[in-house]
Amino acid sequence: MGILEGKAVVITGSGRGIGAACAMGAAMQGASVVVNDVDADVAEASAEAICVAGGTAHACVADIADWDDAGRLIASCTDTYGRIDGLVNNAGLFHLSKPWDFEPKAARAMIDVNVLGTFHCAAHAAKAMVAQGSGAIVNVVSGAHMGVDSLGVYGATKGAVASMVYGWAIDLKGTGVRINAISPFGKTRMADATSAYRRSTGGKDRSASFQPPEDNSPLVEFLLSDRSEGVNGQLVRIDSGELQLYTHPALLLPSLRRESWTAEQIAEAFDGELRERLVPCGVLGMEQGPVPLTSGFWSR
Repeated sequence: MGILEGKAVVITGSGRGIGAACAMGAAMQGASVVVNDVDADVAEASAEAICVAGGTAHACVADIADWDDAGRLIASCTDTYGRIDGLVNNAGLFHLSKPWDFEPKAARAMIDVNVLGTFHCAAHAAKAMVAQGSGAIVNVVSGAHMGVDSLGVYGATKGAVASMVYGWAIDLKGTGVRINAISPFGKTRMADATSAYRRSTGGKDRSASFQPPEDNSPLVEFLLSDRSEGVNGQLVRIDSGELQLYTHPALLLPSLRRESWTAEQIAEAFDGELRERLVPCGVLGMEQGPVPLTSGFWSR
């Protein structure tokens, strides 16, 4: 028996790539899967592949950037299987550009799908999950939200999704519903587009190090399963065999304290102690332990 036996799961953007791999993986673990894509042909093909492999799945073509379409997608699960136990917000758009080449239409499209689409599906699913007293939402973020060249806008959309995880984990506490995120890594169309862009701009092509999309599926399967009970508000990644947790945004302690600060005093602080504590930009690892804050503004 698989760890998702008897569960009903929606996976957005699961017609191809990492989404399709996770849909197949979830089905092989016993879940009934709603395959979603805006392209009917690839959605149907992905669902059919699952059924041929002995799993249970059906396709639902929906544009998650549309609130009503997202609701119809979630209803496709509850109407067909009587409940919704898991949602994987995998669908996303991708675009590379430098700040001086900002493209408003591309940015709006990424915001509509990556951010609003995630919220649309999660809100509809959360309502049903809270009513039934259980469920798991798995968002998809990216290391780009920590800062990667040419991915400022894309990274910002994924940073918004990460922030959603932190906030909703608090909101959903005690409801039986949990929310986490994966930061996937794999050879997909997005990875190919990144490699082509890097080559065209004289950058380094890192595609040889990309892992197969299927390597991300076990992490999704775990986060959807009852085995992940108690895991909430976390960002997790599998990268070339390494299982990693992201640190949450935090204030760097100890603070420098005065009754009030002038611009000159702030400048002196940055010329002195704070200069040595500036955090480098970009993706990096960090060893640390949590320290509670004394500020009443942030206390819960």
